[in-house]
Amino acid sequence: MKEGCALSRPSFFLSILINRIHTVRLPLLTLILLLAAAWLPMNAAEMTSRELIAKAAVTKANPEKLALLNQLAGRGDPEIKILLSAWREDSLYLFAEPDGAKVPVVLAGEKDSTGLFAAVRVADGSPLVDASGTPVRLAPGKLPAAEHTSALRRAMKAVLDLVDLSDPDPLKRIQAVSTLGFAQAADKLPVLKALLEKEKEPRVIRAIREAIAVIELKVGDRAAKLGALLTLKELHSLSSADFLKSAQKEFETSKDAELADAARSALLAVEEHRTAVNFWGTLFRGLSAGSVLLVVAIGLAITFGLMRVINMAHGEMIAVGAYTTYLVQNVFGAGMALSPFGKFTITLPGLNASGFAYDAYFLVSLPLSFFTAAAVGVLLERSVIRFLYRRPLESLLATWGVSLVLQQVFRLIFGANNVQVASPTFLSGNFTVNDVILGWNRLFVIGFAVLIIIGVWLLLTRTPLGLLMRAVMQNRTMASCMGVRTERVNMMTFGLGSGLAGLAGAFVSQISNVGPSLGQNYIVDCFMTVVVGGVGNLSGTIVSAVGIGMVDQSLQQILLNPVLGKILVLVAIILFLQWRPAGIFVTRGRGLED
Repeated sequence: MKEGCALSRPSFFLSILINRIHTVRLPLLTLILLLAAAWLPMNAAEMTSRELIAKAAVTKANPEKLALLNQLAGRGDPEIKILLSAWREDSLYLFAEPDGAKVPVVLAGEKDSTGLFAAVRVADGSPLVDASGTPVRLAPGKLPAAEHTSALRRAMKAVLDLVDLSDPDPLKRIQAVSTLGFAQAADKLPVLKALLEKEKEPRVIRAIREAIAVIELKVGDRAAKLGALLTLKELHSLSSADFLKSAQKEFETSKDAELADAARSALLAVEEHRTAVNFWGTLFRGLSAGSVLLVVAIGLAITFGLMRVINMAHGEMIAVGAYTTYLVQNVFGAGMALSPFGKFTITLPGLNASGFAYDAYFLVSLPLSFFTAAAVGVLLERSVIRFLYRRPLESLLATWGVSLVLQQVFRLIFGANNVQVASPTFLSGNFTVNDVILGWNRLFVIGFAVLIIIGVWLLLTRTPLGLLMRAVMQNRTMASCMGVRTERVNMMTFGLGSGLAGLAGAFVSQISNVGPSLGQNYIVDCFMTVVVGGVGNLSGTIVSAVGIGMVDQSLQQILLNPVLGKILVLVAIILFLQWRPAGIFVTRGRGLED
């Protein structure tokens, strides 16, 4: 036997047996793979994953290739997945050295001007060099790929199925365990049971127990099936519901009353858990939806509720904040070209589209969105609104015209299509509490809304500006007689309401499309929230926003139709206003102007 393919006689015959098993596809494949790895000689077992793959790639005999690949089973080396995937995709090549020896290589890096890539040895990961020590660059189309048969591909898949079980990331281990369990393959049971004994992470242990129970539910004996049902009842995992339904039908067909009752009890526990998950999930989504509505409506609660100005351009203030966030994101990233300025690009040196420096764009965009929208609001108040106080119809028409103008400005500068605003890393993803999915962005908007409410309340009740604002809103004439500069207070109040709308736009950009018509998607909801809560009452705005969000999410969960749910919410609001036209909380005062 050749030196490069040396195997002991027991290992050689075992490898032939494995090849035959692959051919007939028996279910005990993985168990025999592990046994084969244990029986191979010590000098082969001490080889690294790279060395095993390299040796298997140049070995000619198929049984010996299988025997070498079998030794990779159970190893958690991440390079196994990379190299075996390259082999299966014909990206692992055999380079012929001057002496005729075959060297397994993979190509790395970018191709040069001649279309050549750097070559890396599979055996040790070192660069492939010639006799003079110069790195060798190769073209993939001129290299023979390492051969693989269907039996080899099945062996590679069996190895790859087990690689993630030893991954240091618990989430990847959970995913790998779930994949093995839901396949309900009997040959995976020994692997999972061995893994259960050494696993320390509680979440992974739970996943392994569920996977074992799901497999035993199909292939176990009667006692094992009964134990699996008790385990699944204890775990009440939502993903096991379909398996329990199938098992219940099977046991009812076979007239095994005890197993059928156990399956029915386990399924009932799962469904009760599902009901609880749906309830808390709907509650959380309703609270977050109400928080979004509150964030976008709080500015209108000041301009419309306190100042009694019907500002139809309030939605465009939201869009101003969203577009400001978009601009800041691009300045922190690779830069951007604005349409009116041709190829003129705005960017900051030293920043790129990754890492914490890029994620910090959102923190910078929050105050900038507030001040930008506040500046636009002050300009609107000084140029249009100041002449229309106490003239609601005229203010409605004028601000509607301003909203149309602003939408055209957005189209001119940013284009008619939506722009992409990427969420920073700390707002992406979610985590799970007892199967209830909590998104970081939804949690952020809830906390964001709470901070805004606290900030507005402190401003209105604990600062001189807040005192002046309340005095002017309650009795403008008396405040003017007392020396209050009402025009300045009006300007600052309108600027505050517009700035809060811009601040809302910064967060809305993380959960919605940003385009010229963004504000129109929220203006009706904003007015409904303020009116239902009670015009001029911030507490009513809070209760209204949360209530509408809860009802909306509950109806969507019940009806499974978002459009129909929103229609029913609108009908409910109309009926409520027919019963209570002044809203939830009625603001009373001797000097309140209507």
